[in-house]
Amino acid sequence: MKLFAPIAILLILASCSTKSKKEGDILSERILRIENGLQPNLQIQGESIPNYNIEKRMKELGIPGVSIAIINNGEIEWAKGYGIADSLENRPVTTETLFLAGSISKPVAATRAHQLVEEGVLNLDSNVNQYLSSWNLPDNEFTENEKVTTRRILNHTAGLTVWGFPGYDKGDTIPSVSEVLDGKGNTDAVRVYKEPGESWMYSGGGYTIMQLMITDLEKKSFPEIMQSNVLMPLGMTKSTFENPLPDEFHSMAATGYRENGDEVEGKWPIYPEMAAAGLWTTPSQLILWAEEIQKIQQGQKDGLLKVKTVNEMLTPGMNDHGLGPAVNEHTFGHSGADEGFRANLVAWKEQPIAVVIMVNSDNESIIQEILLSIANEYELPGIDPMSRKVISKSIEERSPMVGTYRFPELGETYVSIKENGLEIDGEFTNVPILLLPETDSTYFNKNSGTYYTFLFEDKKVVGIQLWDHKGVKTE
Repeated sequence: MKLFAPIAILLILASCSTKSKKEGDILSERILRIENGLQPNLQIQGESIPNYNIEKRMKELGIPGVSIAIINNGEIEWAKGYGIADSLENRPVTTETLFLAGSISKPVAATRAHQLVEEGVLNLDSNVNQYLSSWNLPDNEFTENEKVTTRRILNHTAGLTVWGFPGYDKGDTIPSVSEVLDGKGNTDAVRVYKEPGESWMYSGGGYTIMQLMITDLEKKSFPEIMQSNVLMPLGMTKSTFENPLPDEFHSMAATGYRENGDEVEGKWPIYPEMAAAGLWTTPSQLILWAEEIQKIQQGQKDGLLKVKTVNEMLTPGMNDHGLGPAVNEHTFGHSGADEGFRANLVAWKEQPIAVVIMVNSDNESIIQEILLSIANEYELPGIDPMSRKVISKSIEERSPMVGTYRFPELGETYVSIKENGLEIDGEFTNVPILLLPETDSTYFNKNSGTYYTFLFEDKKVVGIQLWDHKGVKTE
C-alpha cells in the first residue's frame, strides 16, 4: 500500500505527458496546414485555386520576413517568425523581433483617449480646441456650425486633411508635432476641409491632433503616457511608441524593405506622428491589446476599459469604422502601413480568436493570403477572397478605351490593347498593369483585382473611374 501513492503519481504524470504530446502534435499539424494552405486573395472564377507554402511564397513575392501570433480562448496558441529581419546581418525573424505597426498604432493610441473620457478629463463630443494648449486647430467656414471633436477624430468623420505620413529618414530634422500639424514637416498642414460629421475620410492628421491633445492635457511625453497607462498594463513590456527608436531596441528591430528589395534609408523610418503610425511591437505583444478588448466585449466585464466604452468603441459608424478600430459584421481590427513595413490585426467578435501578422516589406499581399489560410483552418467568418470573373471582349470592343487619360490627383496615364484585355501605364503605375474585362465598362487589375470603370457619354468613352479618382480622356 505504501507504493500506491508514488505509482499513482507516476501514472498521472504519464497520462498528462501523453495528453500534452497529443495536443502538441495536433497543434503542429494545424500550423503545418496553415503554412501550406495560403491562397491568392484574387480568385478568378473558372480558374483553379493554388495553395502556397508560406516560405516559398515569401521568396516568390520578395518578402524578407513574416511574424504571426494567434490567440485562441484567451491564450497565445502559437506564434512564429519566418525569414530574415535584416539581410546584411543575416538575422532571422523570431517571435521577439520588433516591427512597426503602422496605423494599428491608432486603435492602441485611442485606448488612452477612452481612458481619459472615463476619468472625466475628456468629453468625446467637445471641441478639441478646448483641450489643446500648445497649438490650436484654426477655425474656418467649415467649422461655423460643427466642430472637430475627439469622437470624430477617432472614427475619421472630423473633415480633416492628411490621410497618412511617409515618415522621416535617419539624419533628417524631425519636426515637432505642432510643426507637423502646421505643414512644416513633409506633409501638408492638417486643416478642416469639409464640415465635421458630414462624411468619412481617413485622417492620420486627426490622430496627430489627438496625440498633441493628450500630451497637452497630461504634460508628459506621448510614449511615457502610453507606456504607463496602456502598454505596461496590457503586458506589452517590449513595445514602445518612442520615435526615433531608442538604441536599446535596435538589435531587436526588423529592417524595413521596399517592394524591390531595397533597404529603407536608415533601416526604418521615424514617425513623430506616433499615435497615427509610430508603435514598435511584436505580434505576440500587439495581440494582447486585441485579447483585452475582445475579452471585455465578449464577457461584458470591465477591464482596462469599461464595458460601456468598448461597446461604443466597437459600434460601426460611417465606412464601418468604430472609435479607434475598424468594425465589420464578424470582426474588429486595423491594418498598418509604414515605410518598409505592413501589418494587420483581426479579432473576431463571436469567437475568442485573434491574429496579428507583420512583415518587413512594402509588399503586403502575403498578409491576406495567410489570413485566408487561418480563417479556413479555424472555420472563421468574415475573411473572404476577392472574386472576379472574366468575359471575352474583341479588339474592336476594347479599342474605344485606348487613349490618354488625365487624373487631377494622379497624373497622366495611357491605355492600350494588351493580350485579352487592356494595359494601363502612367505616372501613378510603377509598372504597366494588365486589365481584364468583367463587364462592358468595368475592367480589373489582373494582380490586385482593383476595378477600373470606363465612363461613357453618347456611347463614347470620356473617362476612367479609379476608387474616388476620375480621369478624363484627353485623346
